[in-house]
Amino acid sequence: MTSWSGTELAALKRAYASGTLRVSYDGKSVEYGSAEDLLSRIRTIERELAGENKALPIAGFAGFRRGNS
Repeated sequence: MTSWSGTELAALKRAYASGTLRVSYDGKSVEYGSAEDLLSRIRTIERELAGENKALPIAGFAGFRRGNS
């Protein structure tokens, strides 16, 4: 799992709001192919930071038996 930073997310949101596809943060620079690509990256980071990408628990099966056995 990749570690995202709030700095990266803020830079991505600023770029998206201004219509820019080139984003620079923490000495890095990335150019996205489209606004949709940029928005997808923003949503991915927001989900990761919110903890929505954690593995779901495994469900079990409940067993029932009549009392006449």
